[in-house]
Amino acid sequence: MNELVSIITPCYNSASTIGDTIQSVINQTYKHWELLVIDDCSQDKSIEIIKAFAAIDNRIKSLKTDAPSGSPTLPRNIGIQEAKGRFIAFLDSDDVWLPNKLSMQIPLFVNSNVGIVYSYYRKVNENGKSIGRIIKSSARHNYMSLLYGNEMGCLTVIYDTKKTGKKYFKFIGHEDYNLWLDILKEGFIAQNVKVCLAMYRIRTNSVSSNKIKIVKWIWHIYRKEQGINFFFSLYYMFFDLLKSFIKYLK
Repeated sequence: MNELVSIITPCYNSASTIGDTIQSVINQTYKHWELLVIDDCSQDKSIEIIKAFAAIDNRIKSLKTDAPSGSPTLPRNIGIQEAKGRFIAFLDSDDVWLPNKLSMQIPLFVNSNVGIVYSYYRKVNENGKSIGRIIKSSARHNYMSLLYGNEMGCLTVIYDTKKTGKKYFKFIGHEDYNLWLDILKEGFIAQNVKVCLAMYRIRTNSVSSNKIKIVKWIWHIYRKEQGINFFFSLYYMFFDLLKSFIKYLK
């Protein structure tokens, strides 16, 4: 399989890391990709770095929001709209991929039921040093199993637009989890390649570090977005929090 992969990278004030992120895409052994980096009106030198890479590799596209949006949702959706590839992948501007990520994941889409492919990943600190074990997850998911908690790191996910059509993020908290649920709700499965293929950088001031907000976001997804009744929402929330706690300890 040699289909085009569109990689979506939102960027805001990431001058210290965006170069490593882009280089990790350039280093992929799977070469049929395009990288859309959408700058959210950064105030540092991010855009200059992005344009420098784009000038030497025409697979890299530099895009920009009209005004700061304050979240990765709008930049990601702009990237999805502009994407030309069959496959849509996500990589934030402070994370990196290992060289064989795409070459190991894309072949799994040969299964007609597979709408999403994901992988294990490792947490690193702001300097790129490992700070924990590899974050592992289930071998596969359907809609019902994913309701027990999001095990798919956004930086590892690829979805197949030929099967699902283009899917966009909603302007809500934990929008990635809701998108995976929406895709699997259509009857597709998510397949794990069961190898660590990405490095997730932990930042002390990241939005995802606010645990109280995350609880509210997950509750909203269960009740409002997925339409699950109160008692089943409590049931799934318990397991989601348990999994999050275990992941936090790793």
